[in-house]
Amino acid sequence: MNYEAAKQFYEREGHLQVPRKHIERITVGSGEDQQEREHKLGAWIGNQRSRAATLAPGRVEQLSNIGMRWA
Repeated sequence: MNYEAAKQFYEREGHLQVPRKHIERITVGSGEDQQEREHKLGAWIGNQRSRAATLAPGRVEQLSNIGMRWA
């Protein structure tokens, strides 16, 4: 879910320089099951950057593909 929030932010803003306290709202589900959820995206992005050396290669590639800058 956090990846989807990051992707949504990137598509809207064109970057992943997310303020630490930013909360991203995403809509999940469809029809009557549709819900809006909040994600502490700024904190999550910061955590991903600080843990880059221990992330799975697939996660690094996934985030890099949507504009993550690691340094």
